Amino acid sequence: MADYSVILFFSNNHAIWTAKLLKKAGIEYKMIPVPRHLSSDCGYCVRIRIADVSDAETVMDKNSVEYEKICAL
Repeated sequence: MADYSVILFFSNNHAIWTAKLLKKAGIEYKMIPVPRHLSSDCGYCVRIRIADVSDAETVMDKNSVEYEKICAL
């Protein structure tokens, strides 16, 4: 099984926007509920492969996406 990271956001809108940007960039992702051990807030995060973290950060920075943090699962 591949190792994954999740990108946590301040709002669901940023999670949805990031998913669209990652799709356009050809980066594999999946929208999932935020795991309870990472945050008690309701909402969604974006799961990506650990190998794609750097590319995802580049895409988000280039598009001025605000995100809380990236955590390994």
